[in-house]
Amino acid sequence: MEAIENMLTRVSTKKYKSDPVPKELLDQILQAGTYAPTGRNGQSPIILAVTNRQIRDELSKLNAKILGCMEGVDPFYNAPVVLVVLANKERNTYVYDGSLVMGNLQLAAHALGLGACWIHRAKEMFEMPEGKALLQKLGIVGEYEGIGNCVIGYTDGELPAVKPRKENWIYYVD
Repeated sequence: MEAIENMLTRVSTKKYKSDPVPKELLDQILQAGTYAPTGRNGQSPIILAVTNRQIRDELSKLNAKILGCMEGVDPFYNAPVVLVVLANKERNTYVYDGSLVMGNLQLAAHALGLGACWIHRAKEMFEMPEGKALLQKLGIVGEYEGIGNCVIGYTDGELPAVKPRKENWIYYVD
């Protein structure tokens, strides 16, 4: 029941304290990500666990550039950790695989008392020369596509209330 309660209470955090996330918590979140289901257990995704502030800020600037933000806007909401999920395009289920990893990361962060938010534009970030250069610098070789950026940290302020679910979400077929 705790797992279901965790799913029902998770919301996206859009304001973070700059306090670092302890490595023990980060390792638990990352491990949860690696246990996401993948097509035929192909395990196509990889996760870049970015805690280096300089690299984190570079990624934020790339994301802001794609979004068209003004200078100084941080689309990562000041979160100290960015978990970039990429997946190998050679697997036909790579987008789904990476999406499930993103879900596991967010749920694990919530279960451990941390905030998390899926930030889009990872695909575009790693199609840019700067994103490709970072992968090359890290020694990551292969046909990877950015699936999402999962920002993590301690929530600054109160979490928003869970919004009610829409009408007609479920249709039973008996």
